[in-house]
Amino acid sequence: MTRELQVENELGIHARPAQHIVKIASRYKADFFIVKDGHRINGKSILGVLMLAAEQGSTVLLEADGEGATDLLDELEQLFQDRFYES
Repeated sequence: MTRELQVENELGIHARPAQHIVKIASRYKADFFIVKDGHRINGKSILGVLMLAAEQGSTVLLEADGEGATDLLDELEQLFQDRFYES
């Protein structure tokens, strides 16, 4: 399963948003990856998420496979829509 989402918060995915992403992803058994500009990282690794350097306006592809994949992507999509609680 995949979802393509846009980073809308002003500062992009910095430490706090990365922490939110990893915290949510870690609650699920599904494998989870984030793809940006051809780079695919483990979405359960805070260092991997930070290394994406996803700035405001960039598009990322979320990939999840396994138990809870749909719920994981739904929860992360809401997090992105809520601008990582930074608006």
